[in-house]
This record gives sequence, structure tokens and C-alpha cells, in this order.
Amino acid sequence: MNLNATLFAQLGVFFILAWFTMKFVWPPIMKALDERAQKIADGLAAADKAKTDLVNTEKKVVEEIRKARESATEVRAGAEKQGSLLIEEARAEAARIISQAREAAEAEAGVAAQRAKEALREQVALLAVAGAERILRREINADVHADLLANLKTEL
Repeated sequence: MNLNATLFAQLGVFFILAWFTMKFVWPPIMKALDERAQKIADGLAAADKAKTDLVNTEKKVVEEIRKARESATEVRAGAEKQGSLLIEEARAEAARIISQAREAAEAEAGVAAQRAKEALREQVALLAVAGAERILRREINADVHADLLANLKTEL
């Protein structure tokens, strides 16, 4: 064989192999590479979307925490205000009850003092009658001298 014929034969085989490769081998490889590239691009897009979603979610969480703190502060302030109001009401009620108790005690003491004065006047009147009986050495009738005893009670 001649070198030229070998060269042309190899050139023919090369072109047939190149055509076969481009027709039957190359398209599935390109398709697999394109699919892989698409999967990678989709993965990167999903990762970027996840990052933006994470940032947005973190912002929302921070905002919700801020709102919750504000709400808790408002609730706490309301509770403190209500507690102070209840304490003031309780103090006012306690002061009213103490005042009523003092007034009742003073009234009771006044009534008791009045009773004690009346009882003391009765005893003084009886002692005065008893003393007068001893001095006069005769019996004094309390019914007969009722006017005299009433005047003596009022003077005491």
C-alpha cells in the first residue's frame, strides 16, 4: 500500500468517526452536560432564594420580637397601673373602715362614758341619801324626795 492511499483511508475513517461521534455520541453527552448545568443553575438559584428568604424571615422575626416586647411592655405597664389603682382603692377602703371603726369606737366610748356617768350619779345619789340618813338618824323615803334626788343628779 501506498502512503497516499493509507493517508486517504485514515482520513476517510477519521471523518466517518467524527461524523458518527457528532451524530450519535456527542448529542447525549451535550444533553447530559446541559442537564447537569441546569441542575447546578437551579441549585444556585434555590440557594440564592433561600438566602433571601432567610434574610426576610430574620427581619420578620426581629420585627415580631420587637412587637412582642412592645406588647409585653404595654401589658406590664397596664398591669402596674391596675395594681397601683387596686392598691390605692384598698388603702382608701382600709382608711374608710378604720375611720368607721374609730367613729364606732368613739361613739361606743361616748355611750359607755354616758352610762358610766349615769351609773355614778345613781350611786352618788344613793350614797348621799345613805349619808343623810345617818346624819339625821332617820329614814328618808326616796319616793317622797324624788324631786330632791333628781335635782341632786342633775347637779352632779
